[in-house]
Amino acid sequence: MSRRAATLTVASVLVLVLGMVGALLPVPYVALMPGPTSDTLGTDDKGVPLVRIDGQRTYPTDGHLNFTTVTYRGGPGGRIDLLTALRGWVEGDVAIVPEETVFPKGESQQKVDEENTRQMRDSQESAEAAALNELKIPIRNQVQVDSVQKGKPAEGRLKPGDEIVSVDGAPATSVSDVTGRVTRRKPGDPVTIGYRRDGKDGKVTLTTVPAPTDAKRPVVGIVLADRFKFPFKIDISVGDVGGPSAGLMFALAIYDKLTPENLTGGKFIAGTGTITPKGEVGPIGGIQQKMIAARRAGAAVFLTPAGNCKDALAARPDGLRLVRADTLKSAIESINVLNGAKGTIPSCENR
Repeated sequence: MSRRAATLTVASVLVLVLGMVGALLPVPYVALMPGPTSDTLGTDDKGVPLVRIDGQRTYPTDGHLNFTTVTYRGGPGGRIDLLTALRGWVEGDVAIVPEETVFPKGESQQKVDEENTRQMRDSQESAEAAALNELKIPIRNQVQVDSVQKGKPAEGRLKPGDEIVSVDGAPATSVSDVTGRVTRRKPGDPVTIGYRRDGKDGKVTLTTVPAPTDAKRPVVGIVLADRFKFPFKIDISVGDVGGPSAGLMFALAIYDKLTPENLTGGKFIAGTGTITPKGEVGPIGGIQQKMIAARRAGAAVFLTPAGNCKDALAARPDGLRLVRADTLKSAIESINVLNGAKGTIPSCENR
């Protein structure tokens, strides 16, 4: 073999080896894929209803109201390799996204999982409140300290589980009410917070500090959550699923179980969307993968938050009708129209 041929052979082998090694190097991307869907009107694999109501009359249901999920591969604890990322970019049901869109910088996978669990818990409570508000069933709202941030003014002064009852003497009626009153001040201003702990009332005056992401916004270092006192017990059981995006479907299931009419009319309806206690539906992530999961499960109708309509239209699977859901009320009305009631159904095309 000539020297030139030998050199080319060695170079080719080196390029091949380097290419193979490079393809197996971890990259800071996450692969999002269609996840399982679950019928909020049905039961889990142990026969336990996903939504169970005790202490209030319920009615038989039919059809499906499925919430959808997204699974992922990658993350700080186990990054995907370049080859997997490249393969995902050409597959129609996989989205390859930068790692920080799922795992914010500086946060571990455990921290993200804990936050997703908290969001799921909050979304369930918001769904319960939204359904009961829609049914005009009275509930009582509490503003509760969910966590206290280290190094902030509230550390050692307020505790998780404290009920916030007032801000500078004005009653605290909701999280937005409390945060609004605090943020109307300037960093360095004092704020007096009334709280209830273990049945006893107390007050604490804190000096606000600038928010880490906005020096003009004052904070005291507490994460708040709306908590509600319901007149009867509602249990939602979904295993280890996290995040807030099933709120709309939980609320619809609760509404359906508490009303004598069969909401779905036997139809297979799936959907997604966050929900507020007032019934407002918000956008979510992974809409493409969730639609694919819904269609594979058998859904013909997909309830879509208005903020996701553009992306949903661009990736809608064949045979799946997109119904725009702005509020719990509008979603219920749209389903009723699908079942023959008079009215129009808002779509993503005319958002």
